[in-house]
Amino acid sequence: MRYVSTRGGGAPVAFRAALMAGQAEDGGLLMPERLPDFSGHLESWRGLSYPDLAFEILRRFTDDVPASDLRAIVDRSYAPARNGAGFDTVEIAPVVPMGDLYLLELFHGPTLAFKDLALQLLGHLFDYELARSGETLNVLGATSGDTGSAAIAALRGKANVRVFILFPEGRTSRLQELQMTTVADGNVHCIAVEGTFDDCQRIMKTLFNNPAFKARWRLGAINSVNCVRLLAQVVYYFHAWLRLAPRGAGARVSFSVPTGNFGDVFAGFLAAEMGLPVERLILATNENDILDRFFRTGVYRRGEVRRTLSPSMDIQVASNFERYLWWRLGRDGSAVRSFMAAFEAAGEAGLGGGPVGAGWPGRFVSGSADRAATVAAIERWFRKTGRVLDPHTAVGVTVAEELRGDAPTVCLATAHPGKFPAAAPAGAQVSHPRLAGLDDLPERKVVVPNDAGRVARHIEAVCS
Repeated sequence: MRYVSTRGGGAPVAFRAALMAGQAEDGGLLMPERLPDFSGHLESWRGLSYPDLAFEILRRFTDDVPASDLRAIVDRSYAPARNGAGFDTVEIAPVVPMGDLYLLELFHGPTLAFKDLALQLLGHLFDYELARSGETLNVLGATSGDTGSAAIAALRGKANVRVFILFPEGRTSRLQELQMTTVADGNVHCIAVEGTFDDCQRIMKTLFNNPAFKARWRLGAINSVNCVRLLAQVVYYFHAWLRLAPRGAGARVSFSVPTGNFGDVFAGFLAAEMGLPVERLILATNENDILDRFFRTGVYRRGEVRRTLSPSMDIQVASNFERYLWWRLGRDGSAVRSFMAAFEAAGEAGLGGGPVGAGWPGRFVSGSADRAATVAAIERWFRKTGRVLDPHTAVGVTVAEELRGDAPTVCLATAHPGKFPAAAPAGAQVSHPRLAGLDDLPERKVVVPNDAGRVARHIEAVCS
């Protein structure tokens, strides 16, 4: 399996090179050159454990990693909880009924968010490759909330790797920040940027697009610009379908996905392209609705970032949108470059022809939920079921109620509600042992202006 850039530059690379590079040399994002068709394997995969299913899917993309090594990496990545690490349910990602919807619980990992399912794997893959090569790596990531803590949990204490996490000062939940800044391991460095998540992401991409800086300091990516994260996320779509669909290859399931950076829902798109029978992908946004507006109008237009109850989705420029654009434009790197250049110059660009969601047979539909609708959903489902939704999941549930079709609909539950206690209904108990006592621990972070040069100098000072 080879990996190519969405912008058409450079030669295709093997899996290991894609893993360590993160972003393509020409500034694009790496994608598998082709996708396998798993439709003929679905019946034989029924009953597989989550690690077994992950191995079956991922081995098609990792042909330069010996199968026995990959098997061991997968098993370590999805190990039972112990000493604050691992997953607290054998199922890894339980599918549970909630009224006439289903929840895919993706919050049973060490940081109680869906990012753990990909980043635990990515951390062990980095560890494996660095041990094999004897090299070092400085991992640079940007987070709107959950990616940072999940990346830190995956890489803390590991030899030959440092992790630098950029996050917007004052714009994550307090518990999200504490999950990052209270980690004491010396290879962890938290950088609070005086700006928005989009600013953090822009700084990260600026440094990755500086070939001399990237090479000198051996930068690696743990954000979803690294395609390995998306491949890991594909697994739980297959897992959910296998738990719900009746026997018969044509049985379809719909998924509602709260999204900000477009990575989670794009993994669902890839799963459908690999043969998973998906009725529809329901893309759910909060008030930062650039993606909803795109799928409704065909125009991708940047707006002001709004602060909401669901901070991990407070994003206006979605990194993974470029991957969908590449697919949509027939894998034409030059067309992608032109679109992205127009967007950078004017703050908007369009495909023309109006709404674009219906153009894919297992089509995207999209919607948004504002603060009032999110709060109402949390209250309504708590009264109805006794279950507390975190605000991100509530956005997905709200939009699913509006847009679901006839197929069983799975809402991705992306975070434990204990991470957002301020959004919980009165009388609800949302605490979790993994969050207890964080307020009592010392914090480690540096605060820097919204400037790529200042971030670069901090990284240089740490690494020198």
